[in-house]
Amino acid sequence: MSASIEIANVTKRYGTLTVLDDISLSISPSEFVVFLGPSGCGKSTLLRMIAGLEDVTEGMISVGGQRVDTLPPGKRGVAMVFQSYALYPHMTVHENMSFGLENIGVAKKEIEKRIRLAAETLEIAHLLDRKPQKLSGGQRQRAAIGRAIVKEPKAFLFDEPLSNLDAALRGRTRLELAQLHARLGSTMIFVTHDQVEAMTLADRIVVMHNRKIEQIGTPMEIYHHPATRFVAGFVGSPAMNFIPVQRITQNENGTAVDAAGIGNLDTAIRLPTAFSSQSATLGIRAEDISVLSPGQSGVPLIAEVVERLGDRTLIYGRLSDGTKLTVEADGRNEASAGDRLEIALDASAIHLFDADGMAHHPEGE
Repeated sequence: MSASIEIANVTKRYGTLTVLDDISLSISPSEFVVFLGPSGCGKSTLLRMIAGLEDVTEGMISVGGQRVDTLPPGKRGVAMVFQSYALYPHMTVHENMSFGLENIGVAKKEIEKRIRLAAETLEIAHLLDRKPQKLSGGQRQRAAIGRAIVKEPKAFLFDEPLSNLDAALRGRTRLELAQLHARLGSTMIFVTHDQVEAMTLADRIVVMHNRKIEQIGTPMEIYHHPATRFVAGFVGSPAMNFIPVQRITQNENGTAVDAAGIGNLDTAIRLPTAFSSQSATLGIRAEDISVLSPGQSGVPLIAEVVERLGDRTLIYGRLSDGTKLTVEADGRNEASAGDRLEIALDASAIHLFDADGMAHHPEGE
């Protein structure tokens, strides 16, 4: 079972403090949507409003075509998985999974059937008689997900469910969640501040910042065509490089950009006639900058820190004017701190951001 979710002009206030401002979003049945953003941006509050754990100040929320923002949580047809797991410590996994169903009068035979299927799906059948304190963090998380599955909800809501796990377990559980979504075909909303979780899990990402939605798109749309400077800097590791623009000249082929420490670059970006180079910024990702071979001439860069990651090497350096720049090189690159390197920027991968932080890309991209 899956359902669409409609969020229409939703605002949330606590007294005079606005924490979400006029949010609208449509989620399709069976879609996996990730709310991504820094702490305090309102993503968990929005999820809790869908679940019914927070009231809606203005606007409307619908699940499967039915308005739910006026209904109590138990009547909304959604199931929430919390960061803290929220398992009853005195109950076994089986009792935790059955408790909610017993409360609403589901027949015992049906409860046992649902628990058996959920336990098989999550590979926790051998854990049903254990209490939470006898489980690892990953097992507790699966038990919490199992408790949600047996409710057969129209949508699953995950509030940073992996943040309490160590790095290796987080990776495995992320894979399990992706497989679970493929098996169940359910609508899922997942809240995180971790861009890797967002990029690897989402059909679409909703990037949130400062009480609003900055951009909605597929992971690759968000990564390659960020709508704003905030999105460009928040999504991607290492973060996108930003270089001050000194002068812009528009021509029939696009725009020539003179950037601090870089010099002139010809781009295919066509800007509005009112675009001002004042406070404009050039953006480029580390993988779109090449380290040239010895003897080749390019833009000089002094390497300050070299980070070797095995398959790739990250070089943190500074340009001639002192501007900081991160370059991604091959894992076999032998650069060391203090080396003078020659680099080249891929002009086709450049982004321009205006004084308001809005992005401009080549036409057709």
